Amino acid sequence: QKYLCSNCNNILKKALQTLCGHRYCSACLAWIVRNNKNAICQKCQEEDPDTLSEESLLAEERAFGDAAINKEISELKVHCVTLGCSWSGIMKDFEEHQSLCDYALIPCHTGCGHVVMRRKLAEHLENGCANNVTLCQQCQRSLPGTEHQEHSCEGSLCKEQKPVETETAPKEKSLSPSSANKDGCRFSEVGCSFWGSKEKLKEHEKSAMGAHMLLLLQHMKQLEGTLCCAARAAPGATPQAGLNLKLENKLLVFENIVAVLNKEVESSSMEILAFRRQSELDQNIIRGLELKVAELQRCLAQKDVGLSRLHKSLLCSEQASHDGTFLWKITEVGRKLQDSVTGRTVGLYSPAFYTAKYGYKVCLRVYLNGDGTGKGTHMSLFFVVMKGDYDALLPWPFRHKVTFMLLDQNNREHVIDAFRPDLTSASFQRPLHDMNVASGCPMFLPLAKLQSPRYAYVKEDTLFLKCIIE
Repeated sequence: QKYLCSNCNNILKKALQTLCGHRYCSACLAWIVRNNKNAICQKCQEEDPDTLSEESLLAEERAFGDAAINKEISELKVHCVTLGCSWSGIMKDFEEHQSLCDYALIPCHTGCGHVVMRRKLAEHLENGCANNVTLCQQCQRSLPGTEHQEHSCEGSLCKEQKPVETETAPKEKSLSPSSANKDGCRFSEVGCSFWGSKEKLKEHEKSAMGAHMLLLLQHMKQLEGTLCCAARAAPGATPQAGLNLKLENKLLVFENIVAVLNKEVESSSMEILAFRRQSELDQNIIRGLELKVAELQRCLAQKDVGLSRLHKSLLCSEQASHDGTFLWKITEVGRKLQDSVTGRTVGLYSPAFYTAKYGYKVCLRVYLNGDGTGKGTHMSLFFVVMKGDYDALLPWPFRHKVTFMLLDQNNREHVIDAFRPDLTSASFQRPLHDMNVASGCPMFLPLAKLQSPRYAYVKEDTLFLKCIIE
């Protein structure tokens, strides 16, 4: 019993042992796992279904090759069951014997339709095969062996002429060393003439299944015709014993061929079904992976946004001042001024800065093309009180003096303006939102002066604004 597969109940082939201790053919285990999700060992279920554990789960990666049992099986003593054959040996030599057994019934390879023992094939070819022809050297006629014995042409008996060997005979005699290792197709019994190595035979038998079925059908029809002829030859009487035996042997061969063919068709059908199921599983896996990729892409997009915000926050932190003095560098002044004129950009906000380490949070807002009374004629500059982390500890309203400066980059004539907060204005009360309404100088600097070549307020398309809070 230990040599039998837990699935097919046949002799184990390439035995694998599972974690639960039962054995399977490697092909059987692969098929079970491929066609059953969370497959359970059948032997475990039969023995005690109430004590099933995780070890009873079947998976190819959870099984290991059982070299010991494979060796025992290969050394099992067996014998050939073919009638008349006395061969006995061990399992690993049995397949080779099957291809050489002298008592095995095989079809004549000439296609004459007879089935004979392998050991009597030569005798059949010489004395009884209708398709085994020889060539008369005098008249060049091809004649069956039996007719050649009595044949004469042009008044001369040809019996004295040595018959030319059949087309197949030289092949058998002149087998090269390389062809000695070749075998015939199992379906040679129904007329297939393919010869080759074991590997080539396996490929041939898989690819030529349709042709083999046609050959089998043809031979079955020939057999039916032979039976009908026998019945007509002896109506109401039992056919001759020799013919009866021959027909029975032929039927036995065909039954074996049909069984082999049915097994291969069933195996192919199971493989096709397994491939389809595996394809469905693969499609489900692909769809799952696509969903995971989409989710990862969404997460990456969110992380990119977060990183962008963090980068902006870090940049602001690097530029932030905590002593009430802030220097703002504005680049690409020409483009930004043009955007302000066309209305694409209304105003620019500076990074936030602080009056002290735990002081007020403020920023500047500039309108390069002016705002309010200075729109189109002046650059407007405003001061903005922002909502800060320490507003609860600070005195309100904001009452510190604010000084604005536009720096002349030649250090000749800076533009300076200052104001003190209007304590009644909402612009200087404690912020309720992110920032209060801006307040400052709508006519800080005429645009003509900003763009005049006499001054260096804009140099290399850059200007500098400074804010000092006392």
